[in-house]
Amino acid sequence: MRPLSIPNYINSYLAENYVSTDSLAGINKAYRNLLKGKPEISIVMPAYNEETTIVQTLASLCYNNTPRSVEIIVVNNNSSDKTEELVKACGVTCILETVQGITPARNAGLARAKGKYILNADADTIYPKDWIEEMIKPLANSDDVAITYGRFSFIPVGSTGRFTYFFYEHLSDLSKLYNKHFKTEAVNVYGFNSGFRREQGLQVDGFNHPPGTNEDGYLALKLTEKGFGKMFRVTNPKAIVWTTDRRIQIDGGLLKGLSKRIKRIFNF
Repeated sequence: MRPLSIPNYINSYLAENYVSTDSLAGINKAYRNLLKGKPEISIVMPAYNEETTIVQTLASLCYNNTPRSVEIIVVNNNSSDKTEELVKACGVTCILETVQGITPARNAGLARAKGKYILNADADTIYPKDWIEEMIKPLANSDDVAITYGRFSFIPVGSTGRFTYFFYEHLSDLSKLYNKHFKTEAVNVYGFNSGFRREQGLQVDGFNHPPGTNEDGYLALKLTEKGFGKMFRVTNPKAIVWTTDRRIQIDGGLLKGLSKRIKRIFNF
């Protein structure tokens, strides 16, 4: 069952002032506890002018519960605001990628990563405390899994309310089932909520993709076609991530976004 409202612990990240000195120091300490020596997991996060959201995102990741050693790499993709300054204040590694675009940014993070596993994250998303473990366990427990991807819910920043998104997300789940059984499951994989093995990602040329495709779904397709295993959808409610609806707003609002989704599903 999907959540009808935003959980209180997710709301706490949105409500608190995470750019205060004390909050930044707390995140810094939490990250030092998360990175327990050589990293087993690398979380890669592209960022372009994300000063209003990235600290909350980093806080949610740094306060995750996992016995594994985790590094976080933020790829600054030519930000002109305080993104890099805030990332470094959190004690998190920040590298610069001057070639503009999500694909060069994700590839730069992949090249820098040291972990066996890569988790893809975005700078406008809040991650629940069990997200890292839930996304990694299928990869760690089975050689037959090449890539994991999870579910997400929307944090409204526009005029559309959470109640409306509750129904939209159920419709989205149905479209993902349709994609899996009648089209290709790869289109269900999103870059802000997926994971794979680093060495296998490098073997298929990372996130590079042909025109007309997306870097995240195409990576999933390459991994499975290479024979590294299947795509695995993580359905545990504890792994649902919360992302802003800015992509829908960029598309012109919910109705236009829904129209685009329907056209894409049925190839109109």
